[in-house]
Amino acid sequence: MRFFNFEEDMYSKEQITSFQKETEHWLTQAKLFIEEKDIVKLISIIRFHEYRYYVENDPLISDTEFDQLYKILEKFEKDHPGFISKDSPTQRVGNSLIKDFPKTQHLVPMLSLENSYNEEDLIDWDRKAKELSGLSEIEYTVEPKFDGASISLVYENDILVRGITRGDGETGDDITPNIRQIKSIPLMAAFSEHHIQQIEIRGEILMNKSNFSKYNDSLIKQGLAPLANPRNAAAGSLRIKDTSIVAKRNLEGFLYHVSYVTYSKEKTKETILSHAAMLELLWNLGFKSPQKELKVVKGIQAVIETIYNFEKQRDELPYEIDGMVIKVNSLELQEKLGMTSHHPRWAIAYKFKARQATSKLLSVEFQIGRTGAVTPVAKIEPVQVGGVTVSSISIHNEEYIKEKQLKIGDRILIERSGDVIPQIVKSLIDTREGNEQEIIFPKNCPACAQPLFKNEEEAVWRCVNINCKAQMVERIIHFVSKDAMDIKSFGEANVRKFFDMGLLKDIPSVYEFDVQTLNGIDGFGTKSIKNLQEAIEASKTQPLHRLIYALGIRYVGETTAKTLAQKIHSVYDLEHMTEEQLQEIDDVGVKVAKSIHEFFQNPNNLQQIKKLEQLGVIIEGKKLEKISGNLNGQTFLFTGTLTQCKRNEAESLVEQQGGKILGGVSSKLHYLVAGSDAGSKLEKAKKIPSIKILTESEFLELLSK
Repeated sequence: MRFFNFEEDMYSKEQITSFQKETEHWLTQAKLFIEEKDIVKLISIIRFHEYRYYVENDPLISDTEFDQLYKILEKFEKDHPGFISKDSPTQRVGNSLIKDFPKTQHLVPMLSLENSYNEEDLIDWDRKAKELSGLSEIEYTVEPKFDGASISLVYENDILVRGITRGDGETGDDITPNIRQIKSIPLMAAFSEHHIQQIEIRGEILMNKSNFSKYNDSLIKQGLAPLANPRNAAAGSLRIKDTSIVAKRNLEGFLYHVSYVTYSKEKTKETILSHAAMLELLWNLGFKSPQKELKVVKGIQAVIETIYNFEKQRDELPYEIDGMVIKVNSLELQEKLGMTSHHPRWAIAYKFKARQATSKLLSVEFQIGRTGAVTPVAKIEPVQVGGVTVSSISIHNEEYIKEKQLKIGDRILIERSGDVIPQIVKSLIDTREGNEQEIIFPKNCPACAQPLFKNEEEAVWRCVNINCKAQMVERIIHFVSKDAMDIKSFGEANVRKFFDMGLLKDIPSVYEFDVQTLNGIDGFGTKSIKNLQEAIEASKTQPLHRLIYALGIRYVGETTAKTLAQKIHSVYDLEHMTEEQLQEIDDVGVKVAKSIHEFFQNPNNLQQIKKLEQLGVIIEGKKLEKISGNLNGQTFLFTGTLTQCKRNEAESLVEQQGGKILGGVSSKLHYLVAGSDAGSKLEKAKKIPSIKILTESEFLELLSK
């Protein structure tokens, strides 16, 4: 076997297809017995995927799938040490270097961490550490495993002199000019006050979630494909030749390890005894270290508990992490445990459940929403992502399909972040075999066969037939939902079932059909029928704002519905208001006013409301008297994730004290309360001087005054 030189070897279309087929074979079949010829092939497959990831920056498999391949090779070599070759992927740390940047050696080799995926791996690692140390219990640190681009920084006499990428572990790319553009990395730090002359610090360059979203939006506006994840964005930014562009990327640097240090003659060694103390030193010197996130615990069970608690909160962080890093806290003990040729024995990485996976796009279904919007839904080979089996993914609209270059039969990379609906990151175009099919967007509604229409200002095709059955089903589902008329026991599945049975035909029929006809139907006994009947009757007296929201007027959410309800006596009042009059209402802009006006000029919609009134639904409300309180007359908007109370609770507290909730940022807004990972609303608010931006703590303090 020869060592691959990625700067010279390129892959043909046939080679790419072959490697991808071999990859699927290795990932789907248990390798109970592996021969030497298998390992030769596996090594070439791993090298191919390393090239796609580190050099091309265009991976064809997920991180977890790559780890699976690596583990197979690692286990074989452990069981058969005689087959280990010097050029095996397990015998070197990084990967091929990118051209054009000067190459610089690390002061200390930059090793990878051993990965673990479950409690058993951690317990076994702890057992080995205790055996080597002779201790019955070890103090560990637990900190986030940042999902960015690894770097090494060298400071001499307090000055930043080098910034280096991981490279092959021994030598990396000197990217010092780009590192100097990252504002969270000090160009000078007072190491000399601690008698340090030279120091090498390891860390990660990140792009936080908010900046990543903005960056991808800018790419889309330029007609370019968005990047797969913040890690790719950070890694790509570090390789840009124009430092002024790097400066605009808003990158961040987290420093988490000191790999090398020399002290002055006056004092040969500073009394820093632990990893936690070293991170605190970096923090105090102005570095962004994970000191605040760091947990120091005793024993592996405490480590496991800390990991599980942190995993629940990972989506609240403003940056991506893909696991946790566990380290022996004592630096003396770290030195005693030492390292293998691949990784230190005193540290291990725990990887969270996969957030990315590859699958196959089998077909596309076109679904009709309550506003007539046609949404293509991709049906894929079921795959586990983040602990959830995914078999369907919305692909939004026709432009999205073109942008992602999707075809039926494609291998695709999908990603899921927390509880967020999975998204297709990209189509793996290089794996195509030639039998893939174009996705043909329909010209007529799949439900009623009427021609579809697309407004020039929108990317969405719509069915404008108000009698379209597919739209009607979705409207009924919305009408009975929790935030609308809140008819319990009348969920989506039952609405669809009753519609197919002919018991429901439109929104008023919710109050017309005889629930006793459900007797004998699976899931409906005497008690459940009684509960449904009572819920239907109770919904007739829901507040006016719930009815307005339940009608499904386009662009009218819960907040706008509340605003409208406070300005009118009867829902019919909206029929007689002009667009200009509607725009005079807080939180109602041009687009919303036009939508409300069009809805109430439609005879079918008015007929529906009259029928609801005849069936006993209350269509009138009371104009709310102004509540006196500390926030009387003040307007609020919340963005980002709140940690001390839920958003609906915070909004309720505002309203109880006379304040008002708006639906968007405008000059009418007085306060924007920004939680963690606040996005575009915060940026927009910063541009309007009259808006005061509050943290969650400042907001709660304002309430208590």
